[in-house]
Amino acid sequence: MAFLKIVKNIYEVKSSNLAKSYIIIGSFFLFSVVVIYVLTKAFGYYTGYVPGGLGYFGIAFLFSGITTFFSYYFSDKIVLTLSNAHPVQKREYFNFYTAVENLCIAKGMPIPKLYVIHDSAPNAFATGRNSEHSVICVTTGLLGKLDKTELEGVLAHELTHINNYDMLLMSVVSVMVGIIALLGDWLLRASFFGRGKSHDDNKGQLGAIILVLGLVFAILAPIVSQLIQLAISRRREFMADAGSVEITRQPSGLISALAKLDSDSEPLEAANKATAHLYIVNPFKNNIKGAVGWFSGLFNTHPPIAERIRALKDMA
Repeated sequence: MAFLKIVKNIYEVKSSNLAKSYIIIGSFFLFSVVVIYVLTKAFGYYTGYVPGGLGYFGIAFLFSGITTFFSYYFSDKIVLTLSNAHPVQKREYFNFYTAVENLCIAKGMPIPKLYVIHDSAPNAFATGRNSEHSVICVTTGLLGKLDKTELEGVLAHELTHINNYDMLLMSVVSVMVGIIALLGDWLLRASFFGRGKSHDDNKGQLGAIILVLGLVFAILAPIVSQLIQLAISRRREFMADAGSVEITRQPSGLISALAKLDSDSEPLEAANKATAHLYIVNPFKNNIKGAVGWFSGLFNTHPPIAERIRALKDMA
C-alpha cells in the first residue's frame, strides 16, 4: 500500500507542476503576442509604414529564430566545449555508465552520450535537441561525493529533462524573448536617434497612444519576458525532480543528493552565465537570504533547494 501511495503522490505532483507550467507558458505567449503587436505597430507608426508594421516582426523573428536554432541544434557541442567536458569510457566510469543504462532501460528511452567535467564541485546537466541526440554530463566531484542511490536520483532528474523536451521548450521561449528584446531595442534606438516620419496618417490620438505604449513596452517588456522565462526554467526543475522520483521510486535519493549539493560551497569553475541554467543546482553558489534574496530569486534559473526538498518530501 505504501508503494501505491507514493505512485499516487508522484502523479499528483507531476500533474500539478504540469498545470502550473502550462499556465506560466500560456501567460508568456499571450503576453508576447500583445507586446509584439504593440511594438510592431508603434514602430510602423513611427516610421510611417503603418500597413506593413507587422513586417518588422518577421525580421525580428527571422534573426532571433536563426540564432536560436543554431544554438539549439548544436547545443550539446557548444555546451560541452564551453564546459571542457570529456567523453566517458565505461571501464573508467563503470558505476556512472551502468546507472544511466539501467535508468534508461527502466524509462524505455535511448541511452544519451555521457561526459564528465574534471572538477571537484558536485554538479550535473543534460543537453541536446532530443532523446536521440542528448548528453548527460557530471562532474568528477559529483561521482566522488554521492552514493549509488543519490547518483541515480540526479541522473533520473537529468533524463527527465531530456524526456520532457525541456531544451526545445526553452529554445522556443528564447526566440520569443529575443524577438521582444530586438523590437524594443529598435524602437528605443529609433526614437532616440531619429524624429520619425511626419505622415498625416500617423497623426491622431490612436497613433499617439500606440507610440506611448510602444515606448513603455520597449523599456519594460524585455525585463518582464526574461522574468517569465526564468520562472519557466524554475518550474521545469520541479517537474524534473518529480520525474526523477517517478523513475527511481526513491525520493530519499534525490533529497539526500540535493542536500549534499546545497551544503557544498565550492563553485563550479567550468560554469558560466550561458550554461548555468542547465545544471541541477546553481553552479555559482551565490544564494542570498531575506527580502533582498526573495527579489533576487526572481532572476534565478533554479528554485531554492529547500523548496525542492520540501516538495520531494511530500512524495515520500
